[in-house]
Amino acid sequence: MALLSKIKDLANQFQEEMVATRRYLHQHPEVSYKEFETTKFIKSKLDDLGIPYDSPLETGCVGVLKGGKPSDRVIALRADIDALPMNEEGDFKKEFFSQNQGAAHCCGHDAHMSNLLGVAKILTELKDELEGTVLLVFQPGEEKLPGGGRLLCETGYLQDKKVDAIYGLHTSPSHKPGTIATKAGSLMGSPDEFEAEIIGKGGHAARPHEAIDPIVMAAQFITAAQTVVSRSVDPTEPAVVTIGKVEGGTAHNVIPEKVNILGTVRTLNKETATLISERLEALLKGIAEGAGGSYTFNFNKGYPAVINTPDETENVLSAVKALFGEESAIEMERPIMAGEDFAFYQEHFPGAFFFVGSGSEESDSTYVWHHPRYNVDDRFFQTAAPLMASLALKA
Repeated sequence: MALLSKIKDLANQFQEEMVATRRYLHQHPEVSYKEFETTKFIKSKLDDLGIPYDSPLETGCVGVLKGGKPSDRVIALRADIDALPMNEEGDFKKEFFSQNQGAAHCCGHDAHMSNLLGVAKILTELKDELEGTVLLVFQPGEEKLPGGGRLLCETGYLQDKKVDAIYGLHTSPSHKPGTIATKAGSLMGSPDEFEAEIIGKGGHAARPHEAIDPIVMAAQFITAAQTVVSRSVDPTEPAVVTIGKVEGGTAHNVIPEKVNILGTVRTLNKETATLISERLEALLKGIAEGAGGSYTFNFNKGYPAVINTPDETENVLSAVKALFGEESAIEMERPIMAGEDFAFYQEHFPGAFFFVGSGSEESDSTYVWHHPRYNVDDRFFQTAAPLMASLALKA
């Protein structure tokens, strides 16, 4: 209990600094694989703490913190560092709005980074209590395929370090500050992407019989795509098909030649994803060729599903209860269909991913991830930092 008290006291001591760091990072976002200044900032903070680091990828880094208790134990703690290619809104954030047009931390990665830097400070203060090595993984490119997690795993860096377990977290606007939500097994979906081009024959809007209208074909495909989950997938198997972008046409009186469609497929297993891909292309083929047109279809495999290992999940829930009480630990009944490239680490190492409550009305932070008004309640750090430090310290 004494160690837990020390962890919580240090987290409270560093609270203002973590908030200030988050706001600085929020003002200076960089999109996936372009996080050069962000990486410099993180490295400077690690330098200040005397923590050496490696750079397995072009951006991001891995801090290597060796504890005062010699051991072969290696625990990795991960934070993603990239921003989204979007602009933000929201009165509550105006004092620290993004200064980079077309980039914004509207998914909480600024909080993830500042939290892990806070954890690094806590662990440095408690170094004599730390057994083995903690790897502080500041990972680029979570928001964009192929995923920085995949790229880092492909270097073999973490494998060479012989990681015993890895933990990662995410802000959660769906949960109030002071709570942590997770579950063993399937936690998050596998997000795949597809691109479709429907090719017709352009013409005058008043003479449709001389054209082959790709907009009509696109409308038929969009409607038909919604039947794939309801009529081709086992009703007990979670799956989502969403069209996110439709682009075609230039004027009210012109039938265009092409329409482009972008969409996403969310599943919990590869077999269901393959089935959906095949059915989508079959529908597209029938609609396009039936109307006298043609098509192209590309299905891009995304991240695997996030699947938490039982022991590591129990470590998280036990730590939450010890730190904050039973009422703070939420065992989720079912997975969510958002995706996370943390899944790539779990293909190599035991690991658990969890959600830390960051949503409240008073901080205007209940908007869903990727919303332009997305915000994080500052109390997030009072839960996230002690929990991650506790996992590293086996407290």
